[in-house]
Amino acid sequence: MNTEKKWSAGLKRGGGTTSIVVKIVGDPRLVERIRQFDEVRWDSKDRVWILPDTVYNREKFGIPEEVYLRPWHQLGLKQFERQLKSARYSENTIKSYTDALRVFLKFNNDKLISEITEQDVVNFNNDYIIKNKLSISWQNQAINAIKHYLRMQDDRKLSPDLITRPRREKTLPNILSKEEVKSILEALYNNKHRMMLTLIYACGLRRSELLKLKMGDIDKDRGVMIIRQAKGKKDRIVPISEKLLDMLREYYKQYRPVNWLFEGQMKGEPYDERSLASAFKKALKASGVSKPASLHWLRHSYATHLMESGTDLRFIQELLGHKSIKTTEIYTHVSTRSIQHIKSPFDDM
Repeated sequence: MNTEKKWSAGLKRGGGTTSIVVKIVGDPRLVERIRQFDEVRWDSKDRVWILPDTVYNREKFGIPEEVYLRPWHQLGLKQFERQLKSARYSENTIKSYTDALRVFLKFNNDKLISEITEQDVVNFNNDYIIKNKLSISWQNQAINAIKHYLRMQDDRKLSPDLITRPRREKTLPNILSKEEVKSILEALYNNKHRMMLTLIYACGLRRSELLKLKMGDIDKDRGVMIIRQAKGKKDRIVPISEKLLDMLREYYKQYRPVNWLFEGQMKGEPYDERSLASAFKKALKASGVSKPASLHWLRHSYATHLMESGTDLRFIQELLGHKSIKTTEIYTHVSTRSIQHIKSPFDDM
């Protein structure tokens, strides 16, 4: 819905049920949009629109969580978040798990934790996740969060036979050629942006790994960079060439970072990841590369180019910080080193 205050929304309880009530003031376009919602009806007496109280509708109309999420669920969410922090889960995992669990609890708002059954989880999967065409990744995160929460709150385990995991899509990583990477890097006039994107490609870094780098993580004598507490809470080292070290020396002379290797406008504060993504988009546009690339394509390209130059798969696994060699093997499907030598039978016709 339009965020301009030409409408207001709230909850109305009565007859054992709850509805969402929306009042629209003088905007025919909003009236036309609200007519598209399922099971909406017009109350001519109060001159308001009435909609079912669903998770989807609450989110669409911005009903504050404290208005509709039961107190016991609010308390459970806070306990869940504290437990994840105590277990040293990453910030990204904590956020994704609590966000998914919040949606599940909204879906089962009127039930106590002890009343939630495996069938409620199945219903949530079918009637919310699949119905709203949410991603397979989000679906898996939600199932993980629900399992963890029920085990923490009520010492229950979900039946693996009943709660079906979706099959992951097998998509190939997106790759830039060496020439395209060079064009993108050369399109950057800001030296800090060029240094950041160069390190992501030259060392195969994740964005979060780059932004957590400190000056002490560069070991110039050994020619390595230390990636600390990356995904899976693991440290690893990656080689850093003399060419990169020279670039870093020039960068340091210009920017003099205090704490983080790459700092934002405020000294001592880490660089903002959204600003980095924006810098990449500008460079991509200026470079003339037409592929719909994202920042993570640089890491994929690093791994693929290593493979095409003959680097052993096990070394690439270590350099990328993959837990399983199977994760690294995906790059064998996009490397052209072997494929280019295959001759099509069409060429003999």
